Amino acid sequence: MGILLYGPPGCGKTLIAKAVANESGASFIHIKGPELLNKYVGESELAVRTIFSRARMCSPCILFFDEVDALTTRRNQEGGGVVVQLLNQLLVELDGAEPRKSVYVIGATNRPEVVDRALLRPGRLGKHLYVSLPSSYERGLILTALGRKKPIDTNVDLMAIGSDDACKNFSGADLSALMDEAALLALEDKQKSRNEISDGAPWTIKDIHFKWAREKISPSVSNSQIRNCELFSESFKAA
Repeated sequence: MGILLYGPPGCGKTLIAKAVANESGASFIHIKGPELLNKYVGESELAVRTIFSRARMCSPCILFFDEVDALTTRRNQEGGGVVVQLLNQLLVELDGAEPRKSVYVIGATNRPEVVDRALLRPGRLGKHLYVSLPSSYERGLILTALGRKKPIDTNVDLMAIGSDDACKNFSGADLSALMDEAALLALEDKQKSRNEISDGAPWTIKDIHFKWAREKISPSVSNSQIRNCELFSESFKAA
């Protein structure tokens, strides 16, 4: 059985797949969907067969197809001849034409609504897991993890910053950008005041730097992307 991880971009789907491989001690092969596409006849199908053959040789192995929507567009759409042939070959491999013992397949997508339903049947990518945007509490935990190696001022409450309405709908990637922007602003602040401070005090990232950073960083996930993933989740619950 394979697994499809779907949800808005920047929510950690790739990190989840890597964490699963690390915890299980399995080999990990990361395939970015578009890199399999080839304009020459038969080359895309050959690439799929080669990947599965390599995975069988180094089993136990996790095959992770990132941006799986790029290579599994619905087959009734026009202008997707190469994609259709690639998808057919992928379905053959997932159906177990050759033994696939200890080879596990994980796919990830930000656009589950465009993935061909044939790929989502039981026995293929039959298990669907929704990776949603982090909650207010989870945003605080993410900021805390991101700040472990940063010079955060002792007066800064990262859990409170994560719970703030200004960070609503922030993905993990957005929170990482927020942390980096706050660190950059703190460094610029230190350089501006270098002539005024001569005691060599270490620079830290303060609340004011996070406040300035929040004015520059906005959510990268649109409401339509969130809604599409929620509709996909509801459609499979109803099925």
